Amino acid sequence: MAVVAVLGVGYVGLTTSACFASLGHKVIAADIDQAKIDALNRGVCPIVEDGLKSLITEGIANGCLTFVANNQQAVSGAEFVFICLPTPQGVNGVADTTIVQSVAEEISKFVGTNAVIITKSTVPVGSTVVIEHKLQRSDVFVVSNPEFLREGSAVFDFMNPDRIVIGSQSDVASNRVADLYAGINAKIVITDPASAETIKYAANAFLATKISYINAIAAVCEGVGADVLAVIDGIGSDRRIGSAFLQPGPGWGGSCFPKDSMALVKIAENAGYDFALLRGVIEVNKQQYQRVVDKVLSIRNNPRNEFTVAVLGLTFKAGTDDRRDSPALFISHQLRDRGVIVRAFDPTVKSDDSATDLAGFQLFDSMYDAVVGCDAIAVLTEWDEIRDIDPIQVAKLMKSKAIVDARNILDREIWQSNGFSYQGVGR
Repeated sequence: MAVVAVLGVGYVGLTTSACFASLGHKVIAADIDQAKIDALNRGVCPIVEDGLKSLITEGIANGCLTFVANNQQAVSGAEFVFICLPTPQGVNGVADTTIVQSVAEEISKFVGTNAVIITKSTVPVGSTVVIEHKLQRSDVFVVSNPEFLREGSAVFDFMNPDRIVIGSQSDVASNRVADLYAGINAKIVITDPASAETIKYAANAFLATKISYINAIAAVCEGVGADVLAVIDGIGSDRRIGSAFLQPGPGWGGSCFPKDSMALVKIAENAGYDFALLRGVIEVNKQQYQRVVDKVLSIRNNPRNEFTVAVLGLTFKAGTDDRRDSPALFISHQLRDRGVIVRAFDPTVKSDDSATDLAGFQLFDSMYDAVVGCDAIAVLTEWDEIRDIDPIQVAKLMKSKAIVDARNILDREIWQSNGFSYQGVGR
């Protein structure tokens, strides 16, 4: 058992804390938000993430997991310190590491000799050296250990990773970090810090590229009369390509892909390379947002008449309550700005939610209430609740029978047989 400190209890930090505690390590997790810390110590999970609440409850009960609002308290006596702090996109496109650097300076006096400081935050290439400089400690190690957690599946991904990447100039430090993951069956990739930091960006940019590619192919399918689902079956069966991340939709978003893709473009630019391919991927994604907006607006017969749309799904993907850079939210705002009355439902959003990003929407706790009197439905997030919606009941509630299924999760033939005009993506 190791003593582990985790600084920051957002998506990555909270999952890291709970999962390491479940592996038997003693984990002290710190965050500056006292209210969040108090809630966590009561076993209250602040985010929607499958399996996370039970791990938190279990860790607190067996004494392996503690939450504090003091970084010094967390790192004192810790053998390993994980930095899981926010790195928002800076004005120049590269991740802003101000918080990471500030905390590194803060803890430098309190970490013990031979402690290993580990960055899980997504940071620009070269940040390991920057953190070493901020620490000013020759008796500690700094290691890059990027995360590859999917929101909604973060616990599963932590415990069942495809690989664990560790970047360090010290074999001793690398092996010590690898030992933390004992009990997890995964390939260990040990490399230098710059390569580890690049792996994180390269992985997310490649996945974003696959999504933009299939969305572009979907646009071609619509033009030539092909069915993108058949095309995916055909190309995804090729082992060189694979079917993962070949699901067309309203575009990609969330807390990672947009920020990391833009950052990699800037990192490449600073290194003297014009990453035109990735810039194209980002542009295709923007176009996809607009293509879905246009599909919905095409249903409107007269721009001067009132037009009401039931938006089903607001988060950037199912299984999470995260709306950061959500395509669903962007599309909903675009519709609202074009004079559309937006009646919205999402299983993670309450009807009395006053969040600023939801301003101007009529919110409902039931998707059937949301569709009442609407001219059209826009399916924007792939929640199972939405997948199972009853077309017969919906038909009785709507003013007009039109649906834009931007996730291709509904049975087109069933909806059409119930009198709906149906638009999918690439179909």
